[in-house]
Amino acid sequence: MRYSAEIGTEGTRMGWSTSQLAKLAGTSLRTVRHYHEIGLLPQPRRRPNGYKDYGVEHLIRLLRIRRLTELGLSLPQIAELGSADEHPVEALRALDAELAAGIERLRRARVELALILRQSAPTDLPPELASAVAGLSPADRAMMVVAAQVLGPEALDAYVASVRRDRLEPTAAEFDRLPADADEPTRQDLAERMSDYARGVYAESPMLLNLTADAPLGKRFAQEALGKAVVELYNPAQIDVLVRMVGRL
Repeated sequence: MRYSAEIGTEGTRMGWSTSQLAKLAGTSLRTVRHYHEIGLLPQPRRRPNGYKDYGVEHLIRLLRIRRLTELGLSLPQIAELGSADEHPVEALRALDAELAAGIERLRRARVELALILRQSAPTDLPPELASAVAGLSPADRAMMVVAAQVLGPEALDAYVASVRRDRLEPTAAEFDRLPADADEPTRQDLAERMSDYARGVYAESPMLLNLTADAPLGKRFAQEALGKAVVELYNPAQIDVLVRMVGRL
């Protein structure tokens, strides 16, 4: 009989123990036992001495499970396939689409990382806004982070453009340096000059008058978030100047 020397006495079925099966499949005893517990691997027959007696069908099933998990299928997904499907086309196609999407996400992440590393950009802002925060005060920079989270694309573009323009305006530097105990005349004077400048900015970019109009999370949510940021980031004198400026506008 062919291969009788390898299988032992002719006509006698010589199965594998659990450790032998695990070794053949390149896995561990714990893994084999786990697959039994969750129903992925059927229980084998037992020898007269009570030890498990695994056959070729168990090895094939174990190798199939291992291969599918290496490809990326989860154990619940493999369980849904059943034990008879040797070539689960639909599941593999779905997995391929998922992997393609994952590769694209990783590609975009690498592009973004390269930009962050090249520009020494902050990680709390999208790379395209990195240059917009250069030279800003810590408060204005933090305000930009909040704005990036709540404003719609067009409003954010308008806001970033205004921030870039404001850096060249002398009153912006005065506002940044304004102490919390600034006196009344100083506040009023700064508010008047800032409002004069702001009128020209708003004339050029009317969207700035209604920044939260297209807020993706809702206008009210965006207004509350920006308002909270202003109160937290700026000192009382600066907030008073902003209120006076808006009042004049």
